[in-house]
Amino acid sequence: MNLPHLTFLRSFEAAARHLSFTSAADELNCTQSAVSNHVRSLEEFIQRPLFVRHPRSLSLTDVGEAYLPSVRHALQEINVATQSVILRTHTRKVVVSCPFSLAENWLPDVIQGFNAVHPDIDLTVHGTVWSDVEANVSDISVTINHVDDVTPDMTRLWVEKLSIVCAPGFLVEGEPLTEPEQLQQARLIHILGRPAYWEYVARHYGLTGLNLEDGPRTNASNFAMELAAKSLGCVALPRSLARSYVDRGLVIEPFDFDLESPWAYFIKVKEKPLAPPVRLFQDWLMQAAAEMNT
Repeated sequence: MNLPHLTFLRSFEAAARHLSFTSAADELNCTQSAVSNHVRSLEEFIQRPLFVRHPRSLSLTDVGEAYLPSVRHALQEINVATQSVILRTHTRKVVVSCPFSLAENWLPDVIQGFNAVHPDIDLTVHGTVWSDVEANVSDISVTINHVDDVTPDMTRLWVEKLSIVCAPGFLVEGEPLTEPEQLQQARLIHILGRPAYWEYVARHYGLTGLNLEDGPRTNASNFAMELAAKSLGCVALPRSLARSYVDRGLVIEPFDFDLESPWAYFIKVKEKPLAPPVRLFQDWLMQAAAEMNT
């Protein structure tokens, strides 16, 4: 292929954009005379003048005006292709931070589906408790936040509902738990840092006798569900966490309950524009999250 040198084309495009050899040289980190020589060599190659050289400025000739869009498009295509190769070869990785409870109950299925479609992208997941990992570690951070504390750079994954669960054979004073009123005599499991869960339940049903002082306590939602599965009490927690335990028959929702949680899961990305692998996983994450609302 009989093509001009790429350096000549880059110098021409920069000079045409700035209408100045000096400004083009500053952008390309070379001398003004080098840019001028590159353009002159390109003009000799195509045997047509590209610029009209004025004492203190430049203007494009008709040939230069016609040639510039194609050169600019070609350089952009080369840049996109090069970045794509670099990213595909060296940075096909995504680092995600996510609360342990959600990472263990929801995220594995999401990653399984993503990996089936994008097996070349490696995922690293940092489990967190209450707070995120150190800043700038993760490309995508999943956090649980009170709806009043959300910042503009956060995107909610789904509308979170609360769920009350217990073991299939859990009894309250010798009877199966089937009515909200029985919670006043039931042994309750408490999640540290979220006492409001049971307070919201009490307010929702108008219950005044919930025992909020006694019963097992833990800061781990999954451990709370394990305790519930062993008939050591019943627990109120986000439905998104309870779903996998309910689906496996380890716990049940003993009665219909529909109450929105004041806490929900949000995602935040580290930087924009996003690297292609990060964008792919973010889109996949949001698609999986949309299914949680159905």
